[in-house]
Amino acid sequence: MTFPSWFEDRPATADSCVVPAILARRAAEMPDALCATFADGSRWTYGEAWAAAQAAAAGLAQVGVTAGDRVLLFLPNGAAFLRAWFGASALGAVIAPLNTALRGEMLRHAVVTADAPVMVCHSELSDRLGEFHAGRLETVILAGPGVVPDLPFRIHDEALLTGAPVEVSASPQPWDIAAVLFTSGTTGRAKGVLCPYAQVGAAGAASHGYLEATDRIYIYTPLFHTLALGAAVATLAAGASMHLAPAFSAQTLWGDVEAAGCNRLVGLLSSITGYLAATVDPSSRAPFDFCMMSPITPETAAFAERQGFSYFAAFSMTEVSVPLLTAADSRVFGSCGRARDGIEARIVDAHDNEATVGAVGELILRASQPWTMNAGYLNDPAATLAAWRNGWFHTGDAFRQDAEGNFYFVDRIKDAIRRRGENVSSQEVEQEVAAFPGVLEVAVIGVPSPHGDQDVMAVIASPHGETVSPEALTAFLADRCAHFMVPRFFRFLPELPKTSTNKVTKDQLRREGVTPDTWDREAHGLRLRPRLLDA
Repeated sequence: MTFPSWFEDRPATADSCVVPAILARRAAEMPDALCATFADGSRWTYGEAWAAAQAAAAGLAQVGVTAGDRVLLFLPNGAAFLRAWFGASALGAVIAPLNTALRGEMLRHAVVTADAPVMVCHSELSDRLGEFHAGRLETVILAGPGVVPDLPFRIHDEALLTGAPVEVSASPQPWDIAAVLFTSGTTGRAKGVLCPYAQVGAAGAASHGYLEATDRIYIYTPLFHTLALGAAVATLAAGASMHLAPAFSAQTLWGDVEAAGCNRLVGLLSSITGYLAATVDPSSRAPFDFCMMSPITPETAAFAERQGFSYFAAFSMTEVSVPLLTAADSRVFGSCGRARDGIEARIVDAHDNEATVGAVGELILRASQPWTMNAGYLNDPAATLAAWRNGWFHTGDAFRQDAEGNFYFVDRIKDAIRRRGENVSSQEVEQEVAAFPGVLEVAVIGVPSPHGDQDVMAVIASPHGETVSPEALTAFLADRCAHFMVPRFFRFLPELPKTSTNKVTKDQLRREGVTPDTWDREAHGLRLRPRLLDA
């Protein structure tokens, strides 16, 4: 498959990235074309989507929302999320969607940081709002069924957002802030990223600009995540349609995509392809024909070829707009690709001096077009200044680059492991562990060592309660990894703790450390030396 040249390095226009401008145009040009379908079987045409946006805008205006205000969204994927998002954007307001898994202090932090007076919240999540002082939040609009708890806010029913459509006059521009998206918080407190419309549009165009009007994309990643939000904008820009799934399951993914009638997929986690390869009918074709899949390994490439779909890999994060992309069906294993049009990428040392080819350093980025990367962190000038020092955005990710210009993700800088003088990439070890039969998910972390640095620990989940032999896994890894990379500790869980964007919360695993049920290979007499396994 030839990789389409879908990203153009030119200034963004409202018609390419501003949601209300796109919806109004689509509603005028193709009102009866399908826009979105939902898990409950309901569907919106483009005409209905724009009418829903206008009705929601009217309701939000009634509770005081105006252009530039932030509106919190505490909602799962579904029609209620789109309605609130489209309506707020039509008013020129800024959405601040929240991870639906948040509660307690983490939820309080996000709500207070967003500094918004209005929230649209699913009724089943609303009881969490009574657990803390919610800052400026005054009005909560409840969507979905559920018992409403006694809350210290002005409460409205979702019917407020579903009245008669009214004309709206706001006209946001590419440089206006579209959303405050919170980082996953896997390595520290979540930060609110100020994302202009041009950034969200660029992310969508970079990773999903191949979409055409006849395509349908299956979006299972939550819409509070930049990947899903960008995919949705790309769908609207193309006049295509999307299916919003409320959750993701590796066990049912194939059937779910097929039942939704989708030929595109927002992304496929390479970490689960080993499980899929063992459970999907080898003679069947994938229900989709093209998707993002990172990282690319010999096993994931073979799986894609066997099931008849094409793929590409990429690197992105909440603050940027998919700056690195591979060619379609790339065989440069482990690479995130090269800098796309409109992006400069460098690997630097701790003093921002450029690293030599092959050396590991921090990836820093800048864009040639304005507003296609983040505008800083909400109410956090110190973090903004630190990230944007010397005119480049500092990703906090360790990378290396080969002589051909391909970039390779090594680790989150905070996740790197130092074992007896050797640097260990948790991501590289995870790839090898994931290749072992019976491993569904794995997270590799560093735990304190008596030697003063760290030992390597792998936390593993297996499908359907299958058991993995730590002795067999150790022997498997000893043949594939440097001896110092093979984990000393193995812990087995039914599932790994994750955020709702499927990112493992490694901070939690580090805090738990070596638990009583952790298997220690050295305690079982398995000590590794270069090219030798001593039992």
